[in-house]
Amino acid sequence: MKLPISVQEGSRTPIYHQIEEQIKALIVSGHVSAGTPLPSIRALSKDLACSVITTRRAYQNLEQQGYIKTSQGRGTFVAEIDERSKKEAKTEAVYDTLKKAVEVGRRHSYTDDELRKII
Repeated sequence: MKLPISVQEGSRTPIYHQIEEQIKALIVSGHVSAGTPLPSIRALSKDLACSVITTRRAYQNLEQQGYIKTSQGRGTFVAEIDERSKKEAKTEAVYDTLKKAVEVGRRHSYTDDELRKII
Protein backbone atom coordinates (compact mmCIF):
# COMPACT_ATOMS: atom_id res chain seq x y z
CA MET A 1 0.00 0.00 0.00
CA LYS A 2 1.35 3.42 -0.96
CA LEU A 3 0.56 6.03 1.68
CA PRO A 4 -0.52 9.52 0.58
CA ILE A 5 2.14 11.31 2.59
CA SER A 6 5.04 13.59 1.78
CA VAL A 7 7.89 15.24 3.64
CA GLN A 8 9.32 18.73 3.44
CA GLU A 9 13.10 18.74 3.57
CA GLY A 10 13.43 22.38 4.66
CA SER A 11 10.83 22.17 7.42
CA ARG A 12 11.74 22.90 11.03
CA THR A 13 9.82 19.73 11.91
CA PRO A 14 12.06 16.64 11.77
CA ILE A 15 11.25 14.26 8.91
CA TYR A 16 10.52 11.33 11.24
CA HIS A 17 7.95 13.50 13.03
CA GLN A 18 6.37 14.58 9.72
CA ILE A 19 5.98 10.90 8.76
CA GLU A 20 4.66 9.99 12.20
CA GLU A 21 2.06 12.78 12.28
CA GLN A 22 0.80 12.09 8.76
CA ILE A 23 0.39 8.36 9.36
CA LYS A 24 -1.32 9.08 12.68
CA ALA A 25 -3.71 11.48 10.90
CA LEU A 26 -4.55 8.84 8.28
CA ILE A 27 -5.33 6.35 11.05
CA VAL A 28 -7.42 8.57 13.34
CA SER A 29 -9.37 10.04 10.41
CA GLY A 30 -10.34 6.55 9.26
CA HIS A 31 -8.56 6.80 5.90
CA VAL A 32 -6.52 3.77 6.93
CA SER A 33 -8.39 1.21 9.01
CA ALA A 34 -7.29 -1.32 11.62
CA GLY A 35 -5.54 -4.33 10.16
CA THR A 36 -4.41 -2.50 7.02
CA PRO A 37 -0.84 -3.44 6.10
CA LEU A 38 1.60 -0.53 5.92
CA PRO A 39 4.56 -0.33 3.57
CA SER A 40 7.80 -1.81 4.83
CA ILE A 41 10.26 0.63 6.36
CA ARG A 42 12.51 0.24 3.34
CA ALA A 43 9.67 0.77 0.83
CA LEU A 44 8.39 3.88 2.61
CA SER A 45 11.88 5.37 2.87
CA LYS A 46 12.33 4.81 -0.86
CA ASP A 47 8.95 6.45 -1.65
CA LEU A 48 9.78 9.47 0.53
CA ALA A 49 13.47 9.64 -0.47
CA CYS A 50 14.60 9.59 3.15
CA SER A 51 16.76 7.26 5.20
CA VAL A 52 15.64 3.91 6.55
CA ILE A 53 16.69 5.08 10.03
CA THR A 54 14.30 8.05 9.80
CA THR A 55 11.38 5.87 8.73
CA ARG A 56 12.21 3.25 11.37
CA ARG A 57 12.11 5.94 14.06
CA ALA A 58 8.65 7.08 12.92
CA TYR A 59 7.37 3.49 12.94
CA GLN A 60 8.89 2.82 16.38
CA ASN A 61 7.23 5.92 17.82
CA LEU A 62 3.87 4.99 16.28
CA GLU A 63 4.17 1.48 17.68
CA GLN A 64 5.01 2.81 21.16
CA GLN A 65 1.93 5.05 20.96
CA GLY A 66 -0.24 2.07 19.97
CA TYR A 67 -1.11 3.17 16.43
CA ILE A 68 0.64 0.32 14.61
CA LYS A 69 1.81 -3.22 15.33
CA THR A 70 4.74 -5.02 13.76
CA SER A 71 4.76 -8.78 13.41
CA GLN A 72 8.14 -10.38 12.66
CA GLY A 73 8.03 -11.89 9.18
CA ARG A 74 4.52 -10.61 8.44
CA GLY A 75 4.92 -6.84 8.36
CA THR A 76 3.49 -3.73 9.98
CA PHE A 77 -0.24 -3.19 10.38
CA VAL A 78 -2.57 -0.49 11.66
CA ALA A 79 -3.60 -1.29 15.24
CA GLU A 80 -7.15 -1.30 16.58
CA ILE A 81 -7.81 2.09 18.19
CA ASP A 82 -10.94 2.94 20.16
CA GLU A 83 -13.06 5.92 19.13
CA ARG A 84 -12.23 7.89 22.27
CA SER A 85 -8.50 7.71 21.53
CA LYS A 86 -9.10 8.71 17.91
CA LYS A 87 -11.10 11.73 19.03
CA GLU A 88 -8.41 12.74 21.53
CA ALA A 89 -5.72 12.49 18.84
CA LYS A 90 -7.75 14.60 16.41
CA THR A 91 -8.42 17.24 19.07
CA GLU A 92 -4.74 17.33 20.00
CA ALA A 93 -3.70 17.78 16.35
CA VAL A 94 -6.11 20.69 15.87
CA TYR A 95 -5.06 22.25 19.19
CA ASP A 96 -1.37 22.03 18.25
CA THR A 97 -2.04 23.63 14.87
CA LEU A 98 -4.05 26.47 16.40
CA LYS A 99 -1.36 27.02 19.02
CA LYS A 100 1.24 27.39 16.26
CA ALA A 101 -1.05 29.80 14.39
CA VAL A 102 -1.41 31.96 17.50
CA GLU A 103 2.38 31.98 17.95
CA VAL A 104 2.81 33.16 14.35
CA GLY A 105 0.15 35.81 14.86
CA ARG A 106 1.88 37.10 17.98
CA ARG A 107 5.20 37.29 16.13
CA HIS A 108 3.39 39.50 13.62
CA SER A 109 2.12 41.73 16.45
CA TYR A 110 -1.56 40.73 16.28
CA THR A 111 -3.51 41.38 19.47
CA ASP A 112 -5.51 38.63 21.15
CA ASP A 113 -8.75 40.21 19.88
CA GLU A 114 -7.43 40.29 16.31
CA LEU A 115 -6.35 36.66 16.58
CA ARG A 116 -9.78 35.62 17.90
CA LYS A 117 -11.43 37.24 14.88
CA ILE A 118 -9.06 35.45 12.52
CA ILE A 119 -9.44 32.08 14.17
